[in-house]
Amino acid sequence: MRCGFCLPACPTFKETGVEAESPRGRISLMKATVDGLMEPNVRFEEQMGHCLGCRACEPACPADVKYGQLIEQARDAIEDHTKQHRVWVKGVRKLVFRQLFPHQNRMRLLGKGLRLYQKSGAQTIVRKTGVVGLFSKQMSAMERILPDATGNGVIDQLGTRIPAIGEKVGTVGMFRGCLMDVLFTETNRKTVQLLAKAGFDVVIPEAQNCCGALHAHSGEMDQARQLARHNIRAFQDAGVDYIVSNAGGCGAILVEYDHLLHEDDQWHEQAKWFASRVKDISTILLEKGRPLPFAEGPGVRITYQDSCHLRNVMKAGESPRKLLKQLPNTTFVEMKDAGSCCGSAGIYNLTEPDMANTILDRKMDHAKSTEAHYIVTSNPGCLLQMKLGIDKHAAGMNMQAVHIVDFLYERV
Repeated sequence: MRCGFCLPACPTFKETGVEAESPRGRISLMKATVDGLMEPNVRFEEQMGHCLGCRACEPACPADVKYGQLIEQARDAIEDHTKQHRVWVKGVRKLVFRQLFPHQNRMRLLGKGLRLYQKSGAQTIVRKTGVVGLFSKQMSAMERILPDATGNGVIDQLGTRIPAIGEKVGTVGMFRGCLMDVLFTETNRKTVQLLAKAGFDVVIPEAQNCCGALHAHSGEMDQARQLARHNIRAFQDAGVDYIVSNAGGCGAILVEYDHLLHEDDQWHEQAKWFASRVKDISTILLEKGRPLPFAEGPGVRITYQDSCHLRNVMKAGESPRKLLKQLPNTTFVEMKDAGSCCGSAGIYNLTEPDMANTILDRKMDHAKSTEAHYIVTSNPGCLLQMKLGIDKHAAGMNMQAVHIVDFLYERV
Protein backbone atom coordinates (compact mmCIF):
# COMPACT_ATOMS: atom_id res chain seq x y z
CA MET A 1 0.00 0.00 0.00
CA ARG A 2 1.35 3.43 -0.94
CA CYS A 3 -1.79 5.52 -0.58
CA GLY A 4 -0.23 8.26 1.56
CA PHE A 5 -2.91 8.57 4.25
CA CYS A 6 -0.06 8.45 6.76
CA LEU A 7 1.62 11.62 5.47
CA PRO A 8 -0.59 14.28 7.07
CA ALA A 9 -0.54 12.31 10.34
CA CYS A 10 3.26 12.33 10.55
CA PRO A 11 4.81 15.19 12.61
CA THR A 12 8.15 15.19 10.76
CA PHE A 13 6.47 15.22 7.34
CA LYS A 14 4.17 18.05 8.43
CA GLU A 15 7.21 20.12 9.40
CA THR A 16 9.37 19.38 6.33
CA GLY A 17 7.11 18.23 3.49
CA VAL A 18 9.89 15.79 2.52
CA GLU A 19 8.75 12.33 1.40
CA ALA A 20 11.64 10.59 3.16
CA GLU A 21 10.44 12.17 6.43
CA SER A 22 7.14 10.29 6.20
CA PRO A 23 6.19 6.70 7.17
CA ARG A 24 5.65 5.84 3.50
CA GLY A 25 9.06 7.27 2.63
CA ARG A 26 10.84 5.46 5.46
CA ILE A 27 9.22 2.14 4.55
CA SER A 28 10.39 2.67 0.97
CA LEU A 29 13.93 3.24 2.26
CA MET A 30 13.74 0.09 4.36
CA LYS A 31 12.51 -1.95 1.41
CA ALA A 32 15.16 -0.55 -0.91
CA THR A 33 17.83 -1.50 1.62
CA VAL A 34 16.46 -5.01 2.08
CA ASP A 35 16.23 -5.45 -1.71
CA GLY A 36 19.84 -4.32 -2.14
CA LEU A 37 18.93 -1.19 -4.11
CA MET A 38 20.72 1.09 -1.64
CA GLU A 39 23.30 0.83 1.11
CA PRO A 40 22.25 1.39 4.74
CA ASN A 41 24.63 4.34 4.99
CA VAL A 42 24.78 7.19 7.49
CA ARG A 43 21.95 9.06 5.70
CA PHE A 44 19.73 5.99 6.03
CA GLU A 45 20.55 5.73 9.72
CA GLU A 46 19.83 9.43 10.24
CA GLN A 47 16.44 9.14 8.54
CA MET A 48 15.44 6.20 10.72
CA GLY A 49 16.56 8.24 13.73
CA HIS A 50 14.47 11.25 12.68
CA CYS A 51 11.27 9.27 13.22
CA LEU A 52 9.58 10.14 16.53
CA GLY A 53 8.05 6.70 16.82
CA CYS A 54 4.73 8.33 17.78
CA ARG A 55 2.85 5.85 15.56
CA ALA A 56 0.19 8.37 14.56
CA CYS A 57 0.47 6.82 11.10
CA GLU A 58 -1.03 3.52 12.27
CA PRO A 59 -4.60 4.67 13.04
CA ALA A 60 -4.52 6.63 9.75
CA CYS A 61 -3.54 3.57 7.69
CA PRO A 62 -6.44 1.78 5.91
CA ALA A 63 -4.25 -1.30 5.42
CA ASP A 64 -3.26 -1.53 9.11
CA VAL A 65 0.47 -1.45 8.35
CA LYS A 66 2.42 -2.06 11.60
CA TYR A 67 4.85 0.80 11.11
CA GLY A 68 5.97 0.81 14.75
CA GLN A 69 7.17 -2.77 14.45
CA LEU A 70 8.96 -1.99 11.18
CA ILE A 71 10.86 1.01 12.55
CA GLU A 72 11.93 -0.95 15.63
CA GLN A 73 13.20 -3.80 13.45
CA ALA A 74 15.09 -1.31 11.28
CA ARG A 75 16.73 0.31 14.30
CA ASP A 76 17.59 -3.08 15.73
CA ALA A 77 19.33 -4.02 12.46
CA ILE A 78 21.15 -0.68 12.45
CA GLU A 79 22.50 -1.26 15.96
CA ASP A 80 23.69 -4.73 14.93
CA HIS A 81 25.65 -3.43 11.94
CA THR A 82 26.36 0.28 12.32
CA LYS A 83 29.90 1.61 12.13
CA GLN A 84 28.84 5.18 12.78
CA HIS A 85 28.79 5.14 16.59
CA ARG A 86 31.87 6.60 18.21
CA VAL A 87 33.50 4.62 21.00
CA TRP A 88 32.10 6.91 23.71
CA VAL A 89 28.58 6.60 22.28
CA LYS A 90 28.76 2.83 22.48
CA GLY A 91 30.02 3.13 26.05
CA VAL A 92 27.19 5.42 27.09
CA ARG A 93 24.56 3.20 25.44
CA LYS A 94 25.92 0.14 27.22
CA LEU A 95 26.00 1.95 30.56
CA VAL A 96 22.46 3.31 30.27
CA PHE A 97 20.65 0.43 28.56
CA ARG A 98 22.36 -2.52 30.21
CA GLN A 99 23.91 -1.37 33.46
CA LEU A 100 21.42 1.26 34.69
CA PHE A 101 17.78 0.97 33.57
CA PRO A 102 17.39 -2.80 34.09
CA HIS A 103 18.49 -2.55 37.74
CA GLN A 104 16.03 -0.92 40.15
CA ASN A 105 18.59 -0.62 42.95
CA ARG A 106 20.90 1.34 40.65
CA MET A 107 18.03 3.58 39.59
CA ARG A 108 17.40 4.32 43.27
CA LEU A 109 21.05 5.27 43.64
CA LEU A 110 20.65 7.56 40.64
CA GLY A 111 17.64 9.13 42.35
CA LYS A 112 19.60 9.70 45.54
CA GLY A 113 22.44 11.24 43.55
CA LEU A 114 20.05 13.59 41.74
CA ARG A 115 18.40 14.55 45.03
CA LEU A 116 21.79 15.34 46.56
CA TYR A 117 22.60 17.46 43.51
CA GLN A 118 19.29 19.33 43.85
CA LYS A 119 19.38 19.87 47.62
CA SER A 120 23.10 20.42 48.30
CA GLY A 121 23.41 23.70 46.44
CA ALA A 122 25.24 22.11 43.50
CA GLN A 123 22.24 22.70 41.24
CA THR A 124 22.26 26.41 42.05
CA ILE A 125 25.97 26.66 41.26
CA VAL A 126 25.57 24.76 37.99
CA ARG A 127 22.70 27.02 36.89
CA LYS A 128 24.53 30.23 37.77
CA THR A 129 27.73 29.17 35.99
CA GLY A 130 25.90 27.71 32.96
CA VAL A 131 28.09 24.59 32.99
CA VAL A 132 25.41 22.32 31.49
CA GLY A 133 24.90 24.75 28.61
CA LEU A 134 28.51 24.27 27.57
CA PHE A 135 27.67 20.70 26.59
CA SER A 136 24.15 21.20 25.21
CA LYS A 137 21.61 24.02 25.24
CA GLN A 138 18.87 21.38 25.21
CA MET A 139 20.33 19.64 28.27
CA SER A 140 20.48 22.99 30.04
CA ALA A 141 16.83 23.68 29.22
CA MET A 142 15.74 20.22 30.40
CA GLU A 143 17.73 20.58 33.62
CA ARG A 144 15.71 23.71 34.47
CA ILE A 145 12.41 21.83 34.51
CA LEU A 146 13.68 18.60 36.14
CA PRO A 147 11.33 17.57 38.99
CA ASP A 148 12.58 16.75 42.48
CA ALA A 149 14.20 13.33 42.48
CA THR A 150 14.13 10.72 45.22
CA GLY A 151 15.84 7.45 46.06
CA ASN A 152 12.77 6.23 48.01
CA GLY A 153 10.28 4.81 45.55
CA VAL A 154 6.62 3.94 45.95
CA ILE A 155 7.37 0.61 47.65
CA ASP A 156 9.54 2.37 50.23
CA GLN A 157 6.60 4.68 50.98
CA LEU A 158 3.60 2.33 50.79
CA GLY A 159 4.85 -1.26 50.78
CA THR A 160 4.09 -3.96 48.21
CA ARG A 161 0.39 -4.54 48.97
CA ILE A 162 -2.16 -1.81 49.61
CA PRO A 163 -5.74 -2.86 50.45
CA ALA A 164 -8.84 -1.42 48.81
CA ILE A 165 -10.73 1.31 50.62
CA GLY A 166 -14.28 0.07 51.07
CA GLU A 167 -15.75 -2.76 49.02
CA LYS A 168 -13.14 -4.54 46.89
CA VAL A 169 -13.78 -4.73 43.14
CA GLY A 170 -10.55 -6.43 42.03
CA THR A 171 -6.80 -6.82 42.40
CA VAL A 172 -4.42 -4.87 40.20
CA GLY A 173 -0.66 -4.90 39.78
CA MET A 174 0.98 -1.47 39.69
CA PHE A 175 3.73 -1.02 37.11
CA ARG A 176 5.96 1.53 38.84
CA GLY A 177 8.45 2.14 36.00
CA CYS A 178 12.07 3.13 36.40
CA LEU A 179 12.28 6.89 35.80
CA MET A 180 8.70 7.24 37.09
CA ASP A 181 9.79 5.87 40.46
CA VAL A 182 12.80 8.20 40.61
CA LEU A 183 11.45 11.49 39.23
CA PHE A 184 7.69 11.09 39.70
CA THR A 185 7.42 9.07 42.91
CA GLU A 186 4.57 11.22 44.18
CA THR A 187 2.60 10.47 41.01
CA ASN A 188 3.17 6.75 41.61
CA ARG A 189 2.03 7.10 45.22
CA LYS A 190 -1.10 8.98 44.19
CA THR A 191 -1.80 6.37 41.50
CA VAL A 192 -1.88 3.65 44.13
CA GLN A 193 -4.10 5.72 46.42
CA LEU A 194 -6.56 6.51 43.62
CA LEU A 195 -6.77 2.82 42.77
CA ALA A 196 -7.40 1.95 46.43
CA LYS A 197 -10.14 4.62 46.66
CA ALA A 198 -11.71 3.11 43.51
CA GLY A 199 -11.92 -0.30 45.23
CA PHE A 200 -8.79 -2.13 44.12
CA ASP A 201 -6.32 -4.11 46.15
CA VAL A 202 -2.99 -2.90 44.73
CA VAL A 203 0.05 -5.17 44.47
CA ILE A 204 3.43 -3.68 43.52
CA PRO A 205 5.73 -6.61 42.62
CA GLU A 206 9.17 -5.76 43.94
CA ALA A 207 10.80 -8.00 41.31
CA GLN A 208 9.56 -5.91 38.36
CA ASN A 209 12.05 -3.91 36.30
CA CYS A 210 12.20 -1.40 33.41
CA CYS A 211 9.51 -1.95 30.75
CA GLY A 212 12.05 -2.00 27.90
CA ALA A 213 10.44 0.78 25.82
CA LEU A 214 13.59 2.89 25.46
CA HIS A 215 15.54 -0.26 24.57
CA ALA A 216 13.05 -1.30 21.87
CA HIS A 217 12.88 2.21 20.38
CA SER A 218 16.68 2.47 20.32
CA GLY A 219 17.45 -0.85 18.63
CA GLU A 220 18.26 -2.88 21.75
CA MET A 221 15.62 -5.54 21.10
CA ASP A 222 17.36 -8.46 22.83
CA GLN A 223 17.59 -6.44 26.02
CA ALA A 224 13.94 -5.38 25.69
CA ARG A 225 12.90 -9.04 25.42
CA GLN A 226 14.94 -9.95 28.48
CA LEU A 227 13.25 -7.21 30.50
CA ALA A 228 9.83 -8.34 29.24
CA ARG A 229 10.38 -11.92 30.42
CA HIS A 230 11.37 -10.66 33.86
CA ASN A 231 8.25 -8.48 34.18
CA ILE A 232 5.92 -11.22 32.97
CA ARG A 233 7.20 -13.58 35.65
CA ALA A 234 6.94 -10.91 38.35
CA PHE A 235 3.29 -10.09 37.63
CA GLN A 236 2.21 -13.68 37.05
CA ASP A 237 3.60 -14.58 40.46
CA ALA A 238 1.64 -11.66 41.94
CA GLY A 239 -1.72 -13.14 40.87
CA VAL A 240 -3.35 -9.92 39.64
CA ASP A 241 -6.48 -9.32 37.54
CA TYR A 242 -5.00 -6.33 35.67
CA ILE A 243 -1.66 -4.58 35.26
CA VAL A 244 -1.92 -0.80 35.56
CA SER A 245 0.42 1.73 33.98
CA ASN A 246 0.41 5.49 34.56
CA ALA A 247 2.88 6.22 31.75
CA GLY A 248 1.70 6.00 28.13
CA GLY A 249 5.19 5.18 26.89
CA CYS A 250 5.54 2.24 29.27
CA GLY A 251 2.01 1.01 28.67
CA ALA A 252 2.53 0.85 24.90
CA ILE A 253 5.42 -1.60 25.15
CA LEU A 254 3.73 -3.60 27.94
CA VAL A 255 0.60 -4.10 25.84
CA GLU A 256 2.78 -5.40 22.99
CA TYR A 257 4.84 -7.92 24.94
CA ASP A 258 3.03 -10.64 22.96
CA HIS A 259 4.50 -9.23 19.74
CA LEU A 260 7.89 -8.62 21.32
CA LEU A 261 8.09 -12.32 22.26
CA HIS A 262 6.12 -13.77 19.34
CA GLU A 263 9.07 -15.88 18.18
CA ASP A 264 9.79 -17.21 21.68
CA ASP A 265 7.84 -20.48 21.99
CA GLN A 266 8.57 -20.71 25.71
CA TRP A 267 7.24 -17.25 26.56
CA HIS A 268 4.69 -16.33 23.88
CA GLU A 269 1.58 -17.63 25.70
CA GLN A 270 2.68 -16.00 28.94
CA ALA A 271 3.30 -12.76 27.04
CA LYS A 272 -0.25 -12.91 25.64
CA TRP A 273 -1.57 -13.36 29.19
CA PHE A 274 0.37 -10.30 30.31
CA ALA A 275 -0.48 -8.03 27.35
CA SER A 276 -4.21 -8.77 27.60
CA ARG A 277 -4.27 -7.47 31.18
CA VAL A 278 -2.45 -4.15 30.71
CA LYS A 279 -4.63 -1.08 31.32
CA ASP A 280 -3.89 2.61 31.58
CA ILE A 281 -4.78 4.22 34.91
CA SER A 282 -7.53 6.33 33.29
CA THR A 283 -9.13 3.31 31.64
CA ILE A 284 -9.12 1.12 34.76
CA LEU A 285 -10.60 3.91 36.88
CA LEU A 286 -13.28 4.67 34.31
CA GLU A 287 -14.29 1.14 33.33
CA LYS A 288 -13.57 -1.12 36.32
CA GLY A 289 -13.38 0.98 39.48
CA ARG A 290 -15.99 2.52 41.75
CA PRO A 291 -16.70 6.18 40.90
CA LEU A 292 -14.29 8.54 42.64
CA PRO A 293 -15.82 11.16 44.96
CA PHE A 294 -14.66 14.35 43.25
CA ALA A 295 -14.99 17.46 45.39
CA GLU A 296 -16.18 20.94 44.47
CA GLY A 297 -13.24 23.29 43.93
CA PRO A 298 -12.36 26.62 42.41
CA GLY A 299 -13.25 26.96 38.74
CA VAL A 300 -10.39 26.13 36.38
CA ARG A 301 -9.92 25.85 32.63
CA ILE A 302 -8.01 22.77 31.40
CA THR A 303 -6.85 21.18 28.18
CA TYR A 304 -5.35 17.77 27.42
CA GLN A 305 -2.23 16.82 25.47
CA ASP A 306 -2.37 13.22 24.29
CA SER A 307 0.35 10.74 25.02
CA CYS A 308 1.01 9.41 21.51
CA HIS A 309 1.47 5.83 22.65
CA LEU A 310 -1.57 5.91 24.89
CA ARG A 311 -3.68 7.18 21.99
CA ASN A 312 -2.17 5.32 19.03
CA VAL A 313 -1.05 2.03 20.58
CA MET A 314 -3.18 1.49 23.70
CA LYS A 315 -6.23 3.07 21.96
CA ALA A 316 -7.10 4.88 25.18
CA GLY A 317 -7.23 8.50 24.08
CA GLU A 318 -10.82 9.07 25.23
CA SER A 319 -10.56 7.68 28.78
CA PRO A 320 -8.54 10.63 30.19
CA ARG A 321 -10.92 13.10 28.56
CA LYS A 322 -14.01 11.38 30.00
CA LEU A 323 -12.49 11.44 33.49
CA LEU A 324 -11.51 15.09 33.24
CA LYS A 325 -14.97 16.07 32.03
CA GLN A 326 -16.48 14.52 35.19
CA LEU A 327 -14.73 17.05 37.42
CA PRO A 328 -16.96 19.76 38.89
CA ASN A 329 -16.15 23.43 38.27
CA THR A 330 -13.79 22.43 35.46
CA THR A 331 -14.04 23.73 31.91
CA PHE A 332 -12.46 21.34 29.42
CA VAL A 333 -11.15 22.92 26.19
CA GLU A 334 -9.98 20.62 23.39
CA MET A 335 -6.58 21.69 22.07
CA LYS A 336 -6.07 21.84 18.31
CA ASP A 337 -4.03 18.81 17.17
CA ALA A 338 -3.91 17.47 20.74
CA GLY A 339 -3.21 14.04 19.29
CA SER A 340 -0.10 15.22 17.46
CA CYS A 341 3.26 14.49 19.11
CA CYS A 342 4.72 17.15 21.43
CA GLY A 343 8.30 16.26 20.45
CA SER A 344 9.31 14.37 23.58
CA ALA A 345 9.17 10.80 22.20
CA GLY A 346 11.29 9.10 24.83
CA ILE A 347 14.74 10.66 24.48
CA TYR A 348 14.04 12.20 21.05
CA ASN A 349 14.14 15.72 22.48
CA LEU A 350 17.75 15.02 23.50
CA THR A 351 18.90 13.14 20.39
CA GLU A 352 17.03 15.31 17.83
CA PRO A 353 16.60 18.66 19.62
CA ASP A 354 16.09 20.81 16.51
CA MET A 355 13.09 18.86 15.22
CA ALA A 356 11.76 18.33 18.76
CA ASN A 357 11.83 22.07 19.45
CA THR A 358 10.20 22.92 16.13
CA ILE A 359 7.34 20.54 16.94
CA LEU A 360 7.11 21.92 20.48
CA ASP A 361 6.89 25.51 19.22
CA ARG A 362 3.84 24.62 17.10
CA LYS A 363 2.32 22.68 20.00
CA MET A 364 2.64 25.65 22.35
CA ASP A 365 0.87 27.91 19.87
CA HIS A 366 -2.12 25.57 20.11
CA ALA A 367 -1.81 25.22 23.89
CA LYS A 368 -1.75 28.97 24.50
CA SER A 369 -4.80 29.50 22.31
CA THR A 370 -6.87 27.39 24.75
CA GLU A 371 -6.11 29.89 27.56
CA ALA A 372 -6.06 26.89 29.91
CA HIS A 373 -4.77 27.06 33.46
CA TYR A 374 -3.60 23.44 33.23
CA ILE A 375 -2.21 21.29 30.42
CA VAL A 376 -2.96 17.74 31.54
CA THR A 377 -1.13 14.74 30.10
CA SER A 378 -0.65 11.03 30.82
CA ASN A 379 3.04 10.40 30.26
CA PRO A 380 6.14 11.67 32.11
CA GLY A 381 8.04 12.51 28.93
CA CYS A 382 5.11 14.55 27.59
CA LEU A 383 4.81 16.25 30.98
CA LEU A 384 8.44 17.37 30.96
CA GLN A 385 8.15 18.50 27.34
CA MET A 386 5.07 20.59 28.12
CA LYS A 387 6.82 22.07 31.16
CA LEU A 388 9.68 22.99 28.84
CA GLY A 389 7.21 24.55 26.40
CA ILE A 390 5.63 26.66 29.15
CA ASP A 391 9.08 27.72 30.35
CA LYS A 392 10.01 28.83 26.81
CA HIS A 393 6.75 30.23 25.48
CA ALA A 394 4.23 30.86 28.27
CA ALA A 395 6.26 31.85 31.33
CA GLY A 396 4.10 34.93 31.87
CA MET A 397 0.80 33.06 31.61
CA ASN A 398 -1.09 31.39 34.44
CA MET A 399 -0.45 27.95 32.96
CA GLN A 400 0.90 24.72 34.45
CA ALA A 401 1.59 21.22 33.07
CA VAL A 402 0.42 18.37 35.27
CA HIS A 403 0.08 14.59 35.16
CA ILE A 404 -3.55 13.46 35.10
CA VAL A 405 -3.07 11.38 38.25
CA ASP A 406 -1.85 14.40 40.23
CA PHE A 407 -4.68 16.52 38.87
CA LEU A 408 -7.37 13.96 39.77
CA TYR A 409 -5.91 13.19 43.18
CA GLU A 410 -6.02 16.83 44.29
CA ARG A 411 -9.74 16.89 43.46
CA VAL A 412 -10.82 13.74 45.26
